Amino acid sequence: MEQATRKQSTESRDLRSWIAEVEELGELKRIDGADWDVEIGAVTELGHHRGEKSHALLFDNIKGYPKGYRVLSNTLNTVKRIATTLNMDTNYTRLEFVKDIKRHITDVKYIKPEVVKDGPVMENVFEGKDIDMWKFPTPKWHELDGGRYIGTGSVDITRDPDEGWVNLGTYRVMIHNEDTLGFYISPGKQGRIMREKHFAKGEPCKVAVSFGQHPLIYLAGGMEVPHGVSEYDWVAGLQGEPVQVIEGEYTGLPFPAAAEIVIEGEAIPGQDMDEGPFGEWTGYYASSMRAEPIMKVKRLYHRNNPIILGAPPTRPPCEFNYMRCFMRSAMIWQELEAAGIPDVRGVWCHEAGGSRLLNIIAIKQRYPGHARQAGMVAAYCHAGGYLGRYVIVVDEDIDVTNTNDVLWALTTRSNPEIDIEIIRRSWSGALDPIIPKGQKGHSSRGIIDACRPYEWINDFPPVAESSPEVRRAAEEKWGKILDE
Repeated sequence: MEQATRKQSTESRDLRSWIAEVEELGELKRIDGADWDVEIGAVTELGHHRGEKSHALLFDNIKGYPKGYRVLSNTLNTVKRIATTLNMDTNYTRLEFVKDIKRHITDVKYIKPEVVKDGPVMENVFEGKDIDMWKFPTPKWHELDGGRYIGTGSVDITRDPDEGWVNLGTYRVMIHNEDTLGFYISPGKQGRIMREKHFAKGEPCKVAVSFGQHPLIYLAGGMEVPHGVSEYDWVAGLQGEPVQVIEGEYTGLPFPAAAEIVIEGEAIPGQDMDEGPFGEWTGYYASSMRAEPIMKVKRLYHRNNPIILGAPPTRPPCEFNYMRCFMRSAMIWQELEAAGIPDVRGVWCHEAGGSRLLNIIAIKQRYPGHARQAGMVAAYCHAGGYLGRYVIVVDEDIDVTNTNDVLWALTTRSNPEIDIEIIRRSWSGALDPIIPKGQKGHSSRGIIDACRPYEWINDFPPVAESSPEVRRAAEEKWGKILDE
């Protein structure tokens, strides 16, 4: 296969340029007249489950809203659209794509954002009584949701009060009323830690939120970028030029100058409102309605004819998780190598586990305990640490992206009484569906060694298949007939 290459052009990388690019690729469908109440969510869900045949969906003429006030969903549900977003070309397998992403994020050189005074997001500016968050066609994504969530493909922007660096995180945002938003963040996430630091000092936590931006910025907000590194710097390094930002009048926080919709606000200690429930990335309503901090909106900015970027999670596999499978696989692979684990041959964070609950690692065994070591590091590294469940380690002949291959190794190369390690009191959270209410916080991990036993690896039964040489010769001679 040909190796992927980086594209050279990074001109005008905003949500609208992305839409134009994927439409040119034949990967966009425009839908007119859908209802914000559940229907947009249901159509998005239908798109999720079409896999590589799916399209990005741009909704317009939404019931009850002006033409031009749009919602974009299902953005990152194919390899082609993920590659477009990463400014890469690709024409090869999922594992080869992961390997090339790993190479790029390993080699990335961080670039600081460029601060500008003006940008498209400043076309409309509101404050005080003129703020109205209901003016946008925010969907109610799932039937059992507790409200309308404007923030699913969004990024929440906060600053660490002690260290000064800026974090972008993708956390769900619910509309309570015209100038009040819900603000749920799972325990341990960087945005939550920053908010808790501000609250511990008895001060408000200032926040800016972008609800429509180039999908690469959204993608970065949902990944485990290294601590202390702003996602703006990481995104700029991948795209080869700085992200243009405006420093907000109220918060001083940098937000994307070409964003579609941005708010500036603050969360105040002790000011909570009931938030949720919301259908989450595990495929369940794992957390019920409960009191969570709010954001009071102080400034509202939006472009003419604004677009909400929606990325609602649904029952896996779905777009919310699929793009994370590639990115998180590359990040765990990178961290395994950084930890000194030799001969890692593949990593796949399986889509059925929401890119977190089932991770498969392929290695070429080099020494006793190599498989267990790889499994333990994968389970607890930065990219794999939150709400994990199973790590399966397999030999290098197994395609980690092929579920049948993995299950074959699991059922033939592992012995349950000696090849499963259970680790208790691991990092979980309120979204974990298997943990009873009131006990959420810890879970267990299973590390499964599905490699040939190292002690007698050379005596393990040979695989019943043709050699690569014989298969190649047969393919050359008979392959065309088989494909007819």
